[in-house]
Amino acid sequence: MTVAEIITQLEELGSESTKRILMNHGASEPVFGVKIADLKVLQKQIKTDYQLALDLYDTGNYDAQYLAGLIADADRMTKTDLRRWLSKANCITHCGTVVAAVTAESRYGIELAREWIAARQEAKAQTGWTTVSNLVSIKSDADLDLPELKRLLKQVAQTIHEQPNMVRYAMNGFVISTGCYVSSLTDAALRAAEKIGTVSVDMGQTACKVPAAVDYIHKVQQRGTIGKKRKTARC
Repeated sequence: MTVAEIITQLEELGSESTKRILMNHGASEPVFGVKIADLKVLQKQIKTDYQLALDLYDTGNYDAQYLAGLIADADRMTKTDLRRWLSKANCITHCGTVVAAVTAESRYGIELAREWIAARQEAKAQTGWTTVSNLVSIKSDADLDLPELKRLLKQVAQTIHEQPNMVRYAMNGFVISTGCYVSSLTDAALRAAEKIGTVSVDMGQTACKVPAAVDYIHKVQQRGTIGKKRKTARC
């Protein structure tokens, strides 16, 4: 399939109701309003295509960028590609989902996460924290820098309430991910979560809520699934 053919299909699959929901969550024009289930049908047809993913992302279309993330060949993505995706994202939502997930699955996950966490820009910092959250969810504990994760938990506990809106959300998500996916750090994550307390984030015109980290981790403990990893960061 060519980019033009895919854009035509996306436009046909879009709906005004889904478009309104996506725009309430931060999407900006151009956006057709394609359901994720329909994007995954296209993903199965295309499978993995490095160049097509880059070309789709370059359109700037919200739906095309989401599909690009699904079909991207993470092993071939370069640091230049990933930095460009972050800078060209249709909206901050894609930064913390599409870009963070593909980055986590690439060879440069932790390197770029560190770079972006240290950035002053909200979109970059959010992406950095979410990338680390994805990394702890898919990497074996042996491949993680546990002392670094402990330091990051302390950093979150000390600074989260001073951060921009979506950075607070991403930091809270990092505490949850670390507590749920790294069993040796569950207690440290719970201590950080207790110190943090309630995290206030403006979720805009949506029904989304900020999960309470302590409650979330406890629920996973009760299910007996602490430390159970995901197969992929992308969904």
